[in-house]
Amino acid sequence: MCRWLAYSGSPILLEELLYKPEHSLIDQSMHSKLGVGTTNGDGFGVGWYTPDGPAEPTLFRGTGPAWGDENLREIARSVRSGLFLAHIRASTGTPVQQTNCHPFRHGRWLWLHNGRIRGFSQLKRALTLAVDPELFNCIGGSTDSELMFYLALTYGLEKDAVAAVERMVGYVEQVGRQHGIDNPMQMTVALSDGERLWSFRYSSERRSRSLYCSTAVDTLRTMYPDNPVLQHVSEETRIVVSEPLGGLVGAWQPVAESSYELVKPGVDVVGEFQPESC
Repeated sequence: MCRWLAYSGSPILLEELLYKPEHSLIDQSMHSKLGVGTTNGDGFGVGWYTPDGPAEPTLFRGTGPAWGDENLREIARSVRSGLFLAHIRASTGTPVQQTNCHPFRHGRWLWLHNGRIRGFSQLKRALTLAVDPELFNCIGGSTDSELMFYLALTYGLEKDAVAAVERMVGYVEQVGRQHGIDNPMQMTVALSDGERLWSFRYSSERRSRSLYCSTAVDTLRTMYPDNPVLQHVSEETRIVVSEPLGGLVGAWQPVAESSYELVKPGVDVVGEFQPESC
């Protein structure tokens, strides 16, 4: 399955996380350690926000393997952002095409996903019909991931993100039961509106895909006072990843099963994720 990362903090060049770390996202596209497979070569994407840029985040997506895309390398070494999401894809059955590459965008919102809806071909019609008709024509691809996003938007994502994602998952599980599909949902998700960053880890069977959040910067500075990188980022800087980007001891904390984390200015929020039946 896929690998992803989400960054919120001091503006940095995209290459600082996509290419430079020991186990960067590009390295993970070839040598994933914690994914279902080791290779994630069915496309890639990155979405970023810039203070002086357009109102909507900018997307760059491609259908080839991330490790060989020269345009991605060029963009990564020239684009600086304080909030961005990046994804490398391993398809679970839908076509390799640009509209199926993450992140997905709606207005100021970005969404990306690792996992799948089990039995999606059987559930797709019922799930699609639940999307708000005003949002339906915004769906560009054929993945379960994008459909999850538009279901969450239908359930009020822009007003209460956590509640909307809980309702979306609850509905998928309800439809799954109706079609005899046990444990239909498997997901780690990153979501942003340009100011806040949410991450979710959940599966119907309570055995979710891996997800980690970086340790608080002030704690890492105490542990590694001579590390130059830690001296140049704000204390509010956070990175959420499918698997750690390096082996620095104590730098990565596993995200709890069936939970969400909200990174925002001030105090971050960690809570239990509880799907709500619709």
